[in-house]
Amino acid sequence: MDFLTELQAVSPEPLAVRFDDDNFWVDLADGRTLGIPLAWFPRLLHGSPELRAKVELSRAGLHWDELDEDISIAGLLAGRGDQTRPRKAAA
Repeated sequence: MDFLTELQAVSPEPLAVRFDDDNFWVDLADGRTLGIPLAWFPRLLHGSPELRAKVELSRAGLHWDELDEDISIAGLLAGRGDQTRPRKAAA
């Protein structure tokens, strides 16, 4: 079992999501709050506040149907941003 699979098995449930100008914040059932830069998820960064507010919470993570964005709690805990975009090589 790899690290991300292990995290998915024990990831706490998201309770709430909120946004400010530069970040989004996820409150977890275990009492932690994650702060994530919007720059990590361009669809959220460029989405309107109205579309961002239409988040669906599940045990697995966060889903925005109209923005076509799915984010796992395990991925956030592992420090992973948008996995659909190709990574640039380090300089």
